[in-house]
Amino acid sequence: MPDHPARAARICPDCDGFPVVAITTGTRNQDGTRTTLPVVCPACHGTGHAPLWLVTTRRPAVAPLRQEAGQ
Repeated sequence: MPDHPARAARICPDCDGFPVVAITTGTRNQDGTRTTLPVVCPACHGTGHAPLWLVTTRRPAVAPLRQEAGQ
């Protein structure tokens, strides 16, 4: 029986597959729990998966911090 290779997962490079996070607002509810806001990844729109062109294109590496000449 032929064994088919598994397709590579197209995980969103911006959120690394965690598309929805809860951000605390700093306030508390009446019962003492924290008030949170759900925030959705703008790149994948909350799916956690990215289109193939976004995964396969090379993104520039993060530039190192600039150091001043007098330091």
